[in-house]
Amino acid sequence: MVHDLIYWDNVKLVTPADVNSALSAQGYLPDEGISTAVFLAMTLRRPLLLEGEAGVGKTELAKSLAAATGGELIRLQCYEGIDAAQAVYDWDYARQLLHLRAAEATGESQQMTADALETALYSERFLIKRALLRAIEPTEGPQPILLIDEVDRADDEFEAYLLEILSDFQVTVPEVGVFSTDRPPLVVLTSNRTRDVHDALKRRCLYHWVEHPGFDREVSIVKLRVPGIEVGLAKQVAAAVEGLRELNLYKPPGVAETIDWATALGRLGAKELDNTMVTNTLGAVLKYREDHQRVEQHGIGELVKQAIEKGLLHA
Repeated sequence: MVHDLIYWDNVKLVTPADVNSALSAQGYLPDEGISTAVFLAMTLRRPLLLEGEAGVGKTELAKSLAAATGGELIRLQCYEGIDAAQAVYDWDYARQLLHLRAAEATGESQQMTADALETALYSERFLIKRALLRAIEPTEGPQPILLIDEVDRADDEFEAYLLEILSDFQVTVPEVGVFSTDRPPLVVLTSNRTRDVHDALKRRCLYHWVEHPGFDREVSIVKLRVPGIEVGLAKQVAAAVEGLRELNLYKPPGVAETIDWATALGRLGAKELDNTMVTNTLGAVLKYREDHQRVEQHGIGELVKQAIEKGLLHA
C-alpha cells in the first residue's frame, strides 16, 4: 500500500518516475537511483540514509522533497557533543522563573503545595520542542520531512539514542508523558562519511550512496539553476569541474560549487572559458589554497583546453 504522504499537487506519486518529476519541478534533477531510493523510503516508511562527498546534493534533496510534498522541513544539524537538550526537548527556564516570580507576587504560590507548583512549572506550557520532538507531533496535511544532517559528526551515544527514536517514533518526557505518532515523518539522514555510521542505524535505514552527477546531468543542472547561461559555457564549466575532480584535490568541488562558478562567470559576461577567466574565478569553485596550487601545477591552460574539447564533443 502506498503511503499517504506521497502527494504532490494532489497527484499521488505511484512510481519512481513520478518522484523524479516532482523533484525536477523543484529544481532538483535526480538520477534513477535517487528517485527509486526516495520512492522506496516513502512506500516502506523507512528512514533514508544518504552518504557521499560533501556538495553532491544530499541536503538539497531533503529540501526539494519538502517543497514537493508540501511537508514542513524540520532540520537537525548534528555536531560533536549534541544531546537530547539540543535535539529532542529542553525546558524554558527563563519563562519558568518569570512564572514563579509572578506566582509569588500575586500570592498564588502560597496557596499551592510544593508538588503542585513543580507540576505547574514542568508542564507542556514550558516545554521547548526541538527537532526530533516536533517531527513526531500530530500534524494536519502532509507529514514533515525530518532532515538529520551530517549524522556522522554526532557522538556514538547520540547515534544510539537516535536509533531508539527512529525505531518507534516515540519520545518520553518524564514530567509530561509520552509523545508518539502513527503518521511518522519521512526521515532523511545525511553523512559525509567523516566516520562510519554504526551498523545498527544503517540496518534501520534504506541506504543510497550519492555520486557526483555525470557530465550530461551536471550540464542540465547548471542550465536549470543558472538561467540565461550560454549552453556552450554550461558544458565547459561542467567539463572543467569534472576535470578538477580527477586531480585528487583536498576538497573536490560539489554541484553547489559548479553552480556558483557558472553564476560568477555569467555575471562577468563570459561566453566561454579562457585561462585568465579561470584563474580569476577559481575561488568560486575551489576553497583551499592547496587545491589552487595543485591546479596550477596541473596547468590551467590544460584544464581549459580539455573543457573546451569536451564541450565541443557534446555539442
